[in-house]
Amino acid sequence: MPDEALQKDAEMSRYSTPGRFREHRTVALLGLLPALVVVGVAVAPDLTPFSSLMIPLLLGSIVLNPRQLPWFVVWVLGMLTLALTLQETISIRTAGAAAVQFVMCVIVLATAFRRSRLGVAGFTGESMFVDLRDRLLRQGRMPSLPEGWHVESELRSASGTRFAGDFVVATYLEDDERLELVVVDVSGKGDQAGTRALQLSGAFGGLLGSVGPEMFLASANDYLLRQDWVEGFATAVHLSLLLDTGEYEVRSAGHPPAVLRAAGSGRWSVLDSTGAVLGLLPAAEFTTARGRLERGDSLLLYTDGMVEEPRRDLEMGLDRLLGEAENLLRGGVDGSAARLVEQLGSRDDDRAVVVVHRR
Repeated sequence: MPDEALQKDAEMSRYSTPGRFREHRTVALLGLLPALVVVGVAVAPDLTPFSSLMIPLLLGSIVLNPRQLPWFVVWVLGMLTLALTLQETISIRTAGAAAVQFVMCVIVLATAFRRSRLGVAGFTGESMFVDLRDRLLRQGRMPSLPEGWHVESELRSASGTRFAGDFVVATYLEDDERLELVVVDVSGKGDQAGTRALQLSGAFGGLLGSVGPEMFLASANDYLLRQDWVEGFATAVHLSLLLDTGEYEVRSAGHPPAVLRAAGSGRWSVLDSTGAVLGLLPAAEFTTARGRLERGDSLLLYTDGMVEEPRRDLEMGLDRLLGEAENLLRGGVDGSAARLVEQLGSRDDDRAVVVVHRR
């Protein structure tokens, strides 16, 4: 047993030594740069700008991890102080440059403490976060459906970025020939709600198809109740559609109602499904709207950003949405979701639309 433990330790040290060597080498090289700047300021002040200390500071903020960066900032501050003491006279310009560099050190230090919650260096942490976002956003892509069916979605963020509080998750279960999707509006908007939306989209994506349609909103509600969020609530509308028969079930949780366009009459009708907002009440109940999509019929699911605008109530916004949707669907269903989002809704709120059509 001792021999096995020694062998295991030797293998671990063998694999970890190169990484530690590269890490220490990076820290040593970065630590050398401020010292070289100080030497240059002392030996050739005319050739070495006093502000050159900004270069190693910015490099350190990029490549060092949160454990190393605070100590590096302290080292840069020490070199800055030493460079000031080597000045024969401290002019107003030199004092201003020193003050700017001191402020930059404080900013980098504050950023390091914020990044310490993530536990990785700047570029690495950002790339990990972007990769996570892209992976989760792929869950919102509409699946390919059998011939005779069409589904598309469109999302826009209030901040103009890809981070939004509205999201869509969809899946097609081939064995059951069932399309399941959920449109969700997380409390808040833009980047502020984006991180919560990323987490929920992953969780809701795991629930879709894993629990029965009648249990999805209840399971999502239980998940949200377990989260320790100050504003941990969301609205949602869930659709389960059997493609072989066209039969559907719609359930809502504090969300604007889904609407149905019947091709035979050309009329829009609001689907009556109600339920409590997710994340507020335990054992919440959700009513179900059932029906059947015939050829030419369409279902429209959306978030409140599509119908709520300043100085306009919800009913007026819904009437405008249905009027615009009617005009767009007459010209063809392809691309209708993107056109609806582009033409309607509040630019100060996140917006999402899903169009399901039976050809």
